[in-house]
Amino acid sequence: MNIPLNNSISMNLSAASTRTTITFDRDFQQDRVLLEGQPVSDKFSARVSQHLDRVRTVAGVQTFAQVETANTFPASTGFASSASGFAALSLAAAAALGLDLTERELSILARRGSGSACRSIPAGFVEWQAGTQTDDSFAVQVAPADHWAIVDVAVLVTAEEKSVSSSDGHILALNSPFWEARAGILPQRLDRVRRAILERDFATFGREIEAEAMSMHAIMLTSEFESERAWHPGIFYWTPGTLRLLMAAQQWREDGLDVYFTLDAGPTVHLMCPASQESAVVDAVRSVADEDWQLLISRPAPGAHLVEA
Repeated sequence: MNIPLNNSISMNLSAASTRTTITFDRDFQQDRVLLEGQPVSDKFSARVSQHLDRVRTVAGVQTFAQVETANTFPASTGFASSASGFAALSLAAAAALGLDLTERELSILARRGSGSACRSIPAGFVEWQAGTQTDDSFAVQVAPADHWAIVDVAVLVTAEEKSVSSSDGHILALNSPFWEARAGILPQRLDRVRRAILERDFATFGREIEAEAMSMHAIMLTSEFESERAWHPGIFYWTPGTLRLLMAAQQWREDGLDVYFTLDAGPTVHLMCPASQESAVVDAVRSVADEDWQLLISRPAPGAHLVEA
């Protein structure tokens, strides 16, 4: 059911989007999934078909479909590709089958495909209400996209696929001896972040998201597990470039630049700053960046929406 242990808050990113087109046809003998024009793995294709089955059940049809999808960012690099992808998939499939779902119903549907996809349905700043069962676990808007002029300078320090998926990371997190301590402070931290967004209090917002990012990765680093070949003390999502950028960001703040970082379950670093500081932050990143680093610069963005094919 993809029901989380706690609420969470996110911001939709204008530069990170998925465009998905779905065609249902009675002549199709099976579902076909194309990513960037190429067939996907059997594992991912099965996951998409399973989600389409949920939509088909609601619509009362059994027709197979062709799914064509493309991202504006690399997948599986800690950039929430499954959140964006399954939000787009849910909306496109529902619309193609003539379903008129409310935002809440669409958020619940997207959550079944990928938990965090429920947060990519509403616009702007969004909170996923954990709930206790499928009908009360969905996302709601905290503030619209035009509420606050802040910028996310995302730095992809590597385009390589991470060795441990976010889904596996969530499961392994429970192995950390520090999990309960982190869970205990999350409600208060969420309250402070929510209030900081509504009041446009960037200092509080920045401190809370940066501290939470470190807290989350401390859990990952201590989530011991056994692979097929060896024991591991935890999950190392950071690369040397990640650490270099985190340390640089703290020095930039010491030097007077209004910037804070956060991270997903991966090596990508998201540098948050007021819109007025965007150029200074981009220049600072480029002063330490390797040649293969990529930058995606985003503002708060709309959620899932239909576009002309």
